[in-house]
Amino acid sequence: MSIASKEAREKKYWLNLLSKSQFILKMEEKIASLLHEIDDIINILTKIVKTSSGNLTK
Repeated sequence: MSIASKEAREKKYWLNLLSKSQFILKMEEKIASLLHEIDDIINILTKIVKTSSGNLTK
């Protein structure tokens, strides 16, 4: 899960870069949608990692 979280953060970085560089102008709405989904995925994965590591210490 930790690796998946890092991968999601990397995808977010690249999508932000594409968005800010205006490299693909016609896809701004799609990129915004993907960024929102990636944020949700990152939040879920972060909670899983924190919960899992908390359960290991018990």
